[in-house]
Amino acid sequence: MISEPNCHKRQCKHFIGVTNDGDETTEMVYCTAFPDGIPDVIAYGDNPHLILFEGDHGIQFEKE
Repeated sequence: MISEPNCHKRQCKHFIGVTNDGDETTEMVYCTAFPDGIPDVIAYGDNPHLILFEGDHGIQFEKE
């Protein structure tokens, strides 16, 4: 893992985990809102996902 995903650091209750086959370029960060992969702008960027984001199935950040 290149760095710890922001959603994990912020303790989002919807965070599921990271799949990693040993190659950082193919790892996937996922959660209930983004079961096919959290967009990088949320996982590693500046978007805290407090409002609707395209493809989030109506689920946003909630603290554990």
